[in-house]
Amino acid sequence: MKKLYSNKLVILSLVLPGVLLFVFAILAPICLSVYYGFTDYSGMGSYQMIGFENYRNLFTDKTFGIALRNSLLLAVGFICIQHPLALITAAVLDKLGGRGENFFRCVYFIPNVISVAVIAYLWKFIYNPDFGLLNNILKAFGGRGDTNWFDSKTAIWAVLIVLIWHGFGWGMLIYYTGIKNIDPVLYEAATIDGANQITTFLKITLPLMKPVIQVNVTMAVISALKQMETVYLLTNGGPGNSTQFTANYLYQQAFKAFRYGYGNAIGVVFIIICLAVTVGLNKVFEEPEERKLKKRKRIRAKAKGVS
Repeated sequence: MKKLYSNKLVILSLVLPGVLLFVFAILAPICLSVYYGFTDYSGMGSYQMIGFENYRNLFTDKTFGIALRNSLLLAVGFICIQHPLALITAAVLDKLGGRGENFFRCVYFIPNVISVAVIAYLWKFIYNPDFGLLNNILKAFGGRGDTNWFDSKTAIWAVLIVLIWHGFGWGMLIYYTGIKNIDPVLYEAATIDGANQITTFLKITLPLMKPVIQVNVTMAVISALKQMETVYLLTNGGPGNSTQFTANYLYQQAFKAFRYGYGNAIGVVFIIICLAVTVGLNKVFEEPEERKLKKRKRIRAKAKGVS
């Protein structure tokens, strides 16, 4: 086996498919997107290089500003509402045990198995101002029961509720898996020491779940920025761009307004934001020991450079 893995042809045959997939499926489209972002390409026919004009227009585009604001608002909703609830639910399910644990784990994950189109139209019926479930519930409790949930003032909150609810299952399942990988001996020792469930959660579960939380939060922020299908089917950014999101606006500009170059410029900005968010979250979740170690390495590097 050692002789086999020391053969360069064998190593190349194992590595090459992954490298080719990365180059042609990820790297090449990104490079093309950057290139087309500097053009006035409409998606067909000839085009001209226009430099940074798309980017200058982008930073003065009010609709793009609204889309970016809504995406960041959704990211805050994911981090501050969806993920704390998902983590607590996962911890409760872990303690529940038996058939109840399996049943509720499946129930919470069902929305992620159902098609996005079905979810969107289901919520359209729930929000319907004439016969929707939500208005009927309000009527039963003495409310008006004729609220239009997709007007310019309430539409964004209606969409945010759907998106936070729909992504709950994924977050919960990842946290649940992380909690299941924690050594039960730690919980047994805490119980012997007289720690209650809240103390155990705060002192054992939460610190050990830090890497899982980091991955989950990073994925949540990126998911918020690239949210498109549900928004497109629910409101398509309306009314009056009040529910516009970055990915949906990119689609509209590139494939409906035939501003392919401008759409690619939005894509490039989106990639830069995702990279910045990932780096920033890595810094936030970095352990103090790791920071000290990196600081020492920088000091040593500078010392060597001076000498």
